[in-house]
Amino acid sequence: MLLARWFRKELDDLCSCSQSFASFFTFLFICSSSISEASQLFSSPGLQISSFYSLLSARALQLSSDNRSISLPHFVAVACLPIKIQHKVDSSPRSHIHHAQKLQNGKKSSPNYGVKTLLLAILVNVHNYSDYIHPKVVSLLNVMYLYIQLEIILAMAAAVAKVLLGLELEPQFDEPYLSTSLQDFWGRRWNLMVSSILRLAVYEPTRNLASGLVGREWARFPAVMGTFFVSGIMHELMFFYLGRDKLTMEMTCFFLLHGLCLIAEGYLKKCFAGRWKLPAVISGLLTTGFVLLTGYWLFLPFMHSCRVFERASAEYVQLVTFIENRVRRQ
Repeated sequence: MLLARWFRKELDDLCSCSQSFASFFTFLFICSSSISEASQLFSSPGLQISSFYSLLSARALQLSSDNRSISLPHFVAVACLPIKIQHKVDSSPRSHIHHAQKLQNGKKSSPNYGVKTLLLAILVNVHNYSDYIHPKVVSLLNVMYLYIQLEIILAMAAAVAKVLLGLELEPQFDEPYLSTSLQDFWGRRWNLMVSSILRLAVYEPTRNLASGLVGREWARFPAVMGTFFVSGIMHELMFFYLGRDKLTMEMTCFFLLHGLCLIAEGYLKKCFAGRWKLPAVISGLLTTGFVLLTGYWLFLPFMHSCRVFERASAEYVQLVTFIENRVRRQ
């Protein structure tokens, strides 16, 4: 009992400063990853992926100036779950307005989630009827399924963390199909939690490092490409773990292509700033079309080779069967 109390006191002292706490766990994750790699190189991809994600999360917490103090349960939740704690904003009216608008845009009503849950239940069995549907339509429905599944799963994880830990959380998605540019899609609407982690753990350190070599203005280019490259490698490893098939690097090419186009988009916006701008409807259609076409070309083939959608359908059937059996027993 005395030993437990001493350990608890030492751990509380360590948690009092988030910089030391994050540095401590970053060191542990580096050590665990190194030991795992030395003993069994890529023999357990799931362990490597989770360690890599936890390392990025710890590094992001270490770099974030908003996390001056964080408790152990909150740190573990942020490092292990796909959530992001809502940070405090400064006292300026503009910051409060922007923050309130961001939270309001990210909030979803019950009917919104209800409709998406119904669509998910329909789309999960699309492959069973693929013989009667045009292949391109099947691919489009699979993209819809992927987005809705991600949003619902992340929302469920956020809801659990909010109930158990009392955390106010940032929104995960903000209706990405309404994006008007690639910058809008990747930076403000799609998988915002991962975007914030990569921004702190990859983009900003790379930009700071490159600033000393090529200057602050040009440093954005290697920072953007480095961030999209890391994201591509993470996706390659995830789907390699699912399918155990050879790495084609198609997903990495997908992210690198989007990185290049995002840089080009930013350059064109800077050139035509204040003089010419596409209507939001046109830019939205172009953005959505580009994401869908490049996803169909480079992203979906590897997912099909891993039989991601078929496995999801099988797991859905197992879940429904399990729930039905539990209900009958009661």
